[in-house]
Amino acid sequence: MSPASKRAKQVGIAGAAVGVLAAGLATAFAVERVLVRRSISAPGDPHVDEPFGDQAYDRELTVTAADGTELHVEIVEPTKAKPGAKPTIVFVHGFALDMGTFYFQRKALTEQGEHRLVFYDQPGHGRSSRLKSGDYDIAALGKSLAAVLNAAVPDGHIILVGHSMGGMTLMAFAEQYPEWFGKRVTGVVLMSTSAGLIDKTKLGIPSLVARASAPFFPLWGKAAHLGGSSIDRARVVSSDLAWLLTRRYGFGEPKPSPSLVTFVENMNSKTSVETLTKYLHTLYTHNRFPALSALRGTPVLVIVGTRDYLTPVTHSEEILRHLPEAELVKVDNSGHVVMLEKADVVNAALLPFLEKIS
Repeated sequence: MSPASKRAKQVGIAGAAVGVLAAGLATAFAVERVLVRRSISAPGDPHVDEPFGDQAYDRELTVTAADGTELHVEIVEPTKAKPGAKPTIVFVHGFALDMGTFYFQRKALTEQGEHRLVFYDQPGHGRSSRLKSGDYDIAALGKSLAAVLNAAVPDGHIILVGHSMGGMTLMAFAEQYPEWFGKRVTGVVLMSTSAGLIDKTKLGIPSLVARASAPFFPLWGKAAHLGGSSIDRARVVSSDLAWLLTRRYGFGEPKPSPSLVTFVENMNSKTSVETLTKYLHTLYTHNRFPALSALRGTPVLVIVGTRDYLTPVTHSEEILRHLPEAELVKVDNSGHVVMLEKADVVNAALLPFLEKIS
């Protein structure tokens, strides 16, 4: 066969493959839209009347992070205790989310009115600005947390609460500023997080998908840089598929609250593809088991859902192996966003822990 004939054959095969893929996607999108509509319209949603969204605060700040991003910070002052009487609780959210992650914890603690609460959006997330150049780094996120603490909590005791990448941020902070622990930082809560097994599990994604997609990870950043806005527009078109994937990988119950799924997907969709790809390398190379030594002697509560596909129970159990005095709470039938999906169970563990160490 001549070179020209070979090229023609290859083009023909490629064209056929694209046609099959397009047809498959069209069918998939049609099916998933039906599934989404059925899920959202299903009766019995316990959160259908919950006004998810912005929550009240007493003060807001803009803090410049170590990497130059401008961080949006919100502060809730105590109403039933003297300022400084109890530790300030600082919440650090995870990848592709924002401070809304802690919606129910913020609601419960605000009603309780005994602690000062600090929330902020991580670089590239929520209302914080994006990184102008380069990739994000977990180490830089630890320094960003330090900047928030210096600006929003200049004195007094602190309890740190981190979910997923937020927990990794706390570990990076502990690695960089071990002297804070046992003195300023008097308690730590780690929710659905990992100290360094991410690369081995590919964030819990099925092994076949992980193996197939791994070679493309280095390309995603370039693709986002060249056409991030186009990819973002494509995400809007495929929002129903994103909703279903959020339900599958974020939640543990087979039929979680559609309102909760929508709330989480709204946070996901507001995080640009450029931001997501700029975080990939640091997530897959995260390894901070040695940093956990800084937490020894500080009360630590670890919470994880038994059906967390992204940071499975084994990740939390490994943290306990390095911190045997920590308390581990496994929440049945819950996924990665355990503090939203099983808010009552999480709060039933969190509030007594906070009271005990306050």
